[in-house]
Amino acid sequence: MVNDLISDSLTRIRNAAMRRLDATTLMHSKSVEAVVAILQDKGYIDSFNVIEDGVKKTINVVLKYDDDGKTVINEMKRVSKPGRRVYKPASEIKRFKNGYGTIMVSTSKGVLPNDKAFELGIGGEVLCTVW
Repeated sequence: MVNDLISDSLTRIRNAAMRRLDATTLMHSKSVEAVVAILQDKGYIDSFNVIEDGVKKTINVVLKYDDDGKTVINEMKRVSKPGRRVYKPASEIKRFKNGYGTIMVSTSKGVLPNDKAFELGIGGEVLCTVW
């Protein structure tokens, strides 16, 4: 059994990108679906869809590559872990990697990218960083 679905999902995406696979399958949760939706909005993945197989749900993620065949994702890192939660106020999540990267924050308004959380003026738990 997997304790941390977000870190498992990030690892599956990283491994699939290293092997140059077209798609990968993730275990479903609302937070994982929100993180994957942000990845699609920011252009790190091509698309995703939720597949329901009876009671069990999975997420199929189609990866994105540039013209040279390199993955668009340079680095994906889990920040807040089950053993050590990391919380930041809105003032500390303004920019990441000089605006080229994205911080995903779990807030009272749901999982948001750093620019949207700063715009709303709310902080929260820093889930992961991507650039």
